Amino acid sequence: MTSQMASTQGFRGSRLSVSVLMVSLLSVSLLSVSLLLMGAGCGDGDAGGPDAGDGRVATDARSDAGPGDGGADDAGQDGGNTSRLEALLAALRADLDGAMYAQSDQEGWPAPVEGGWLFVSTNTALGRVAGDHDGWSGTAMNQDAGFCWVVLDVAAGTRYKLTDLTTWAADPWSRAFEHDQYGVMSMVIPDEAHLERHFRVAGEGLAARTVRVWVPDGAPSHLLYVQDGQNLFDPEAIWGGWRLQESAPDAMMLVGIDNTPARMDEYTHVQDDLGSGPVGGLGDAYVDFLQGAVRPLIARHYGEAPKKGVMGSSLGGLISFHAAQRLAGVFVFAASLSGTMGWGSIGQGVTNETIIERYAAAGHGQTALYLDSGGGGSTCADTDGDGVSDDDPSNEDNYCENVQLRDVLQAAGYVFDVDLWHWHEAGALHNEAAWADRVFRPLGIFAAL
Repeated sequence: MTSQMASTQGFRGSRLSVSVLMVSLLSVSLLSVSLLLMGAGCGDGDAGGPDAGDGRVATDARSDAGPGDGGADDAGQDGGNTSRLEALLAALRADLDGAMYAQSDQEGWPAPVEGGWLFVSTNTALGRVAGDHDGWSGTAMNQDAGFCWVVLDVAAGTRYKLTDLTTWAADPWSRAFEHDQYGVMSMVIPDEAHLERHFRVAGEGLAARTVRVWVPDGAPSHLLYVQDGQNLFDPEAIWGGWRLQESAPDAMMLVGIDNTPARMDEYTHVQDDLGSGPVGGLGDAYVDFLQGAVRPLIARHYGEAPKKGVMGSSLGGLISFHAAQRLAGVFVFAASLSGTMGWGSIGQGVTNETIIERYAAAGHGQTALYLDSGGGGSTCADTDGDGVSDDDPSNEDNYCENVQLRDVLQAAGYVFDVDLWHWHEAGALHNEAAWADRVFRPLGIFAAL
């Protein structure tokens, strides 16, 4: 059962669950005066942020970066009424983590305030903001109660990092970001296609995680929910990641849902046994999380495009097909790359219902389906009688299981190139690099629906 065991690989890094600490912000009266607050820089302090992986520190030695300092201006008042800026600063001083998360749950960081954008560094050792706005010279921030801050009137799409003029680090709290040759680059929400992220998204008793969104240029017509979010956009992810933003068709929004240490449990509809006892079976809870937490998040911040799909690889492909069936009528398209379609019958003597059997019993459904694999196989026989034709020593990358599911779907009335697609990339390995090379196929099919 080598191929099935291989199909369970891909365990990815975890995201810490953080309790929700909501802070009510007072209503604001907008000021017409532009504020530019550049006080003394902060001193040493501990690194802070919701996601150490996204906010990794990287020394990038930009050729245009150099020492620089700005003058300090006094903060303006608005005739006694509490301004948005004052309310945010008061909340940060009262409960730094809670206020950072509360604003992150709303418009995100940097926060829009009177006169521009409020930039906050929770790592007090990095007390300057350097970016497009100052030629990467480093604008000093104001020191406060465990954090640094400054208000800058900058253009949409401004790129920036936090710095002490030696270390240059992406802002781990920024809503908008991109990946460049230096790692993660923080951005003020741009008008063009870009990436955004939402922290500690939780529901259905599952661990909180980050949700990453590729926001296209213009209104999206298609929306695709994709599993293993931390591997989709980051070129430093395992095997180079999927580089999904490079393959994204115009007008397609991509929602990457991070996995957790419970990936094998969450991405499987039934239990199986890989040699150390039963594992898996939380697939229904995961689909409920997708439906009850992730979809409302996307609808609230962006609105859902009219055509919705779901996609994943390996166990992510399995759970995507499970979601398409369980949420019948929600998704017009489901795609699986190297899906672990034999899950439920991998262990010796385990005969739980596989997704192959479920689709065979369900008959023709409402969702157009794409499935593929790399590897290959010669006989694809079911010699152990468990209902899955995977007992072929040459079977690799779940090839035999996907061919069996393809044939089941055709027999159920699915029509090739209408609502069924199958691709075999002969010899392709079971990894992100291989999926990145062929993901343009399902993306193109979905875009054409």
